[in-house]
Amino acid sequence: MRLQKFLARAGAASRRGSENLMTAGRVTVNGQVVTELGSKVDPACDVVAVDGRVVSWGASPTTIMLHKPAGFVTTMSDPHARATVADLVPTDRYPGLYPIGRLDADTTGLLLFSTDGELGHGLLHPRHHVEKTYWALVEGRLGPADVRALCDGVLLEDGRTAPARARVLAGVERDRAMACFAGPRPHTHAQARQRTRARKGRDANDSVVELVLTEGRKHQVKRMLAAVDHPVVSLHRETFGPLSLAGLARGAWRELSARETEALHRAVGGA
Repeated sequence: MRLQKFLARAGAASRRGSENLMTAGRVTVNGQVVTELGSKVDPACDVVAVDGRVVSWGASPTTIMLHKPAGFVTTMSDPHARATVADLVPTDRYPGLYPIGRLDADTTGLLLFSTDGELGHGLLHPRHHVEKTYWALVEGRLGPADVRALCDGVLLEDGRTAPARARVLAGVERDRAMACFAGPRPHTHAQARQRTRARKGRDANDSVVELVLTEGRKHQVKRMLAAVDHPVVSLHRETFGPLSLAGLARGAWRELSARETEALHRAVGGA
């Protein structure tokens, strides 16, 4: 069997992720580093390891949830030496982890990681209509016409968005969302201004909107709200499919339970 296929089947990483592990020199077979794609292994007798940890045939894939703070780039490595989400998750324990989708550096909230490439692909594929809930602090007061436009679909430069669900939050719901926007100690003047604005709600004319999408275009929430003339000040993702952060502290992660993993598979039409 091809080594990258073995790694993917064993739950070490997705097929593409397995290839990246090999070319980075992180995979050994019987103690020897193997970097050549297409190399063969015998699952019955060869010992395969990633970063020194033996990968067992038939091992269950791992999926975890992270409450991403602001200030971290959604990538597992960065050539510009910026802080990445890889700094926040247990890559030493699960070397094949990769993020399912991405959140902007200044966006907080629920980010999933998995070693299951098929699950990750399914959760992001538009045909499965997996919902994601975002809370956004925006400039100005969002009116009924703006809400209808978001629900009907907004024309962007790459086409009209799919219908969404949108509503303006008030009372306790608004307070809960505002608490999510308060980020860590700012490092720049721009971050300081954003943090102060998020804490105060800027003024009575700012709105907190909940937007539920089934698409995953680049910067989609920010572009949709800008298109209705309400630029985003702060953005947070609270749910992904059937999962919510459910009290997970900012910057913390946890492994999904078997029931939660099954719910994700059902969301993409699996057993």
